Amino acid sequence: MFFQIKKLRETAIAPNYGTAGAAGADLYACIDGDVTLLPMGNALVPTGIAVRVPDGYAGMIYARSGLGIKHGITLRNCVGVVDSDYRGEVCVGLVNLSDREYVIKNGDRIAQMVITPVQHCDIVEVEELDETERGSGGFGSTGK
Repeated sequence: MFFQIKKLRETAIAPNYGTAGAAGADLYACIDGDVTLLPMGNALVPTGIAVRVPDGYAGMIYARSGLGIKHGITLRNCVGVVDSDYRGEVCVGLVNLSDREYVIKNGDRIAQMVITPVQHCDIVEVEELDETERGSGGFGSTGK
């Protein structure tokens, strides 16, 4: 299986897997100048690429663990979704959860994309749902 990429700018870097066992392909910043993320600040960072994710799949964009753990840089919306019919530029919304500024430079690895299967279900409206032992308990109802 493969997904296609198109560079929208000459300086764009194609996604790639850091190791043979990597689940996500690294996404790179494609910016003209540095982007400074202030503490609790956010920015939408372009990658300079468009993609064609195979039908029946989605490109799930996740934070890079090193940026999150070491610098507090994560995704603004937790997980980004690139649908199989989207052909625009892939951009990554980042947020700085630390108390220090962080500078993003052109070519920095900013996120990772995991290609994952998507299953559509028929949506059926009903009058009642079946009962379960858990019922409507949520937000910690099954333990600490």
